[in-house]
Amino acid sequence: MDISIVIAVHNGEKFISRAVRSCLDQSFPRLDFEIIIVNDGSTDRTLDCIAPFKQFYAGLPPFLKVITLEENMGIGYACNKGIEESLGQYVVRIDSDDYIHEKLLEIEFMFLQMNKDFDAVACDYFEVDEDGNTIRRMNVDKRPISSGLMFRKDRLLDIGLYDPDFKLMEDEDLSYRFKKKYTIHRIPLPLYRYCKHGENCTENKVALNEYSDKLMVKHPELRNIALS
Repeated sequence: MDISIVIAVHNGEKFISRAVRSCLDQSFPRLDFEIIIVNDGSTDRTLDCIAPFKQFYAGLPPFLKVITLEENMGIGYACNKGIEESLGQYVVRIDSDDYIHEKLLEIEFMFLQMNKDFDAVACDYFEVDEDGNTIRRMNVDKRPISSGLMFRKDRLLDIGLYDPDFKLMEDEDLSYRFKKKYTIHRIPLPLYRYCKHGENCTENKVALNEYSDKLMVKHPELRNIALS
């Protein structure tokens, strides 16, 4: 297995089908990637939305696996669960309210196969609204996200995966720890779609500030970077 796509979802009935469809529509050979959905204690119709995909692709590539956590453990824990059970040598995280261009797997995989000195590859992205209308194009180096990145899985395991104590800003923590030891290349193509909507957890400013402070406590050197 070449690639494992990991989607952690909590109460994502509104967008999860779109995310899964974008993974199924990849140009990359279907025998060579899997989709792992980690249902993080959802109490809405998330599982009902996933069920048709699971039934249709039962025994067919790409192989779709659903892991259900009985209670909401947080996105870091859920992502780790998916990565730990993945079979691919490369891992890509897709957020349940986002989606990807059909060439994302093909392009990022080809880059890592041809450039052994790099440990992960990121792509630029479009911020979009709920209907998929483009808001703006984002440079992933200037506004980093860890979704849509393709990591060599052994490197992720080496740094300890996500910190489950971070319910927000888990991607900033992971990215900082990863970059301290490994290299990430930027592909200046907007292959990821980051959905901005009223339900985004990042809209909770109080919680965001709390985890920003938590990040600075864990990595005090980041304060100097922020001030420089």
